[in-house]
Amino acid sequence: MSLIFNYLKKYQLNRDSNFLTSTEFSCVAENKFAELIKMANSEVPRKVFISEPNPTEFLASFIAAVGAGCQVFLCNPNWGKLEWEEVLNLVQPDIILGNILKDKFLGGGWEKMSGFSRDNSCQITLPTEPNLIMIPTGGSSGKVKFAIHTWETLISSVRGFQEHFLVQQINSFCVLPLYHVGGLMQFLRSFITGGNFVILPSYKDIFDHKAWNIKLDQFFISLVPTQLQNLLQNAEIANWLSDFQTVLLGGAPGWAELFDAARKYQVKLAPTYGMTETASQVATLKPEDFLRGNNSNGRVLPHATIIVQGEGGEILGLNQIGNLSIKANSLALGYYPHIFYSSEGLLTDDLGFFDSQGYLKIVGRSSEKIISGGENVFPAEVEAAILATGLVHDVCVIGLADKYWGEVVTAVYVGNNFAVSREVLLAAIDGKLHKFKQPKYWLKVDSLPRNSQGKINRELLKEIAVHRNLEVRI
Repeated sequence: MSLIFNYLKKYQLNRDSNFLTSTEFSCVAENKFAELIKMANSEVPRKVFISEPNPTEFLASFIAAVGAGCQVFLCNPNWGKLEWEEVLNLVQPDIILGNILKDKFLGGGWEKMSGFSRDNSCQITLPTEPNLIMIPTGGSSGKVKFAIHTWETLISSVRGFQEHFLVQQINSFCVLPLYHVGGLMQFLRSFITGGNFVILPSYKDIFDHKAWNIKLDQFFISLVPTQLQNLLQNAEIANWLSDFQTVLLGGAPGWAELFDAARKYQVKLAPTYGMTETASQVATLKPEDFLRGNNSNGRVLPHATIIVQGEGGEILGLNQIGNLSIKANSLALGYYPHIFYSSEGLLTDDLGFFDSQGYLKIVGRSSEKIISGGENVFPAEVEAAILATGLVHDVCVIGLADKYWGEVVTAVYVGNNFAVSREVLLAAIDGKLHKFKQPKYWLKVDSLPRNSQGKINRELLKEIAVHRNLEVRI
C-alpha cells in the first residue's frame, strides 16, 4: 500500500479539469482506503467491483482498492442488465464501489436477486496474492471477459512507453473511458511518472470547449480512428489537435486517407498496436516517422517482443504475413478466473509483418479473414478502399455463408447525408480492388455496433445481415 500511496505525493491533477486538486484527490483515495480496510475483515483478498461513473471517484476507488490488496474488477457503468448478470455470476464480488447497480436491478443490490450462484464446474486457478487487477475486454463477440493484470504488468507498460518516447514525466489528456485499458493506462502513465492528468467525460466535449489552461505541446492524447475522423472534419479542432505533443491512435486500424488528412494539419500522430491483454501498446510509430509518410504501426516497445509465425508455427522473415506472437513484461496472466501465461507468450489472431526497416504493419485478423471462391479477403483492406471514396461515414466488411462462393464479401455501411446506390459504390472502388474483393452484399444501417474503443461486434452484424435477407449482387 505504501508504494502506491507514495505516488500520490508526486501526482498532479490539473486544476482546470473536472477533477479535484491533487491534495483533495489524495484525501479522497485515502478515505476510501480506510473504508475498504474496515470492510475487508478476512485475510483473503476481497473481490471489489469499481463501477463509478464519476472519474474522480473511479480513480480514487481504484487506488484505494489496489493499495488495500484487493482483487480489483473494473466495470463499465453503462453495462446493461444482461452484461451485469454475466459478470456478477462469473465473479461473485464481495464489495461494489459505485451506486450504478441500483439503477439496473430491483431491490437495490445484486445480492438480493435470485439466480446468482457460482458455477461449481468452474475451476478457480487464480494465484492467492493480492494486487490482481481485472480489466474488461469484449473483442468482436461482444461477450464480456476480464484480462488479469497486476500492478507490475501495468507499470511495465508505463516504463516501456517512457523509454520509447524518451520522456520522464508523462502528461495525459484523456477522453477515453477509465474502465478500459486505453483510459486507465493514460491515468497510470501520469500517476506513475508524476505527470499532469486532464480528463473529459467524452471526446465530443472537445467540440464545446477548447480553451484549457494547459500547454498542449506537453500532453499526449489518445484517440480511436472514428474519433480522429470526426475531429479532423472541423478545421479549427484539427489545428487544435496539431498542438499536442503526440496523438496516439489505437483501438482499431486506421486507413491511408485518414492518415493523409492528419498530415494535412500536421497532427503528430502515433499509430499503435496493442490490446487489453498487453496493457495497451506494444508497438508504436513515432510522430516524426508518421509526418514523413510512414503508415505503419511503428517499432516494438522496449518491454515487448513480437515475432511473426506461419500456420505451422514457424518463424517468418521480413515482409512475410503471419500471426503475431507477443512476449511482454506487461502481458496479462490470463482471463478471469484462469491463467494462460507461459514462457511461450501470447499467440494472437492478428496478422501482420515486419518490413526491412523493422516497422510493424498490421493487415487484419485471421479470425475475420473471408474465403470467397477460394480467395483470401481481409476486411481491413476492403474497408479502407470504401472509406476512401468518401461516400460512406462508417463501414464494416464481413463474410456471409454462400453455397456457391463459400462466403460472400458483405459491406455493412453507414451512409452520408445523401443517397448513394450500390452501383455508385461499386463503381467508386472498381480498379482499386480485385473483383473477388468487391462486396456482393451491401447493407445500409443507421450505425455500427461499436464499443467505446471503436471495435465492432461482427457476429451481431452477421445476424443483422442474414435477418435482412439481402439480395446478392454478382
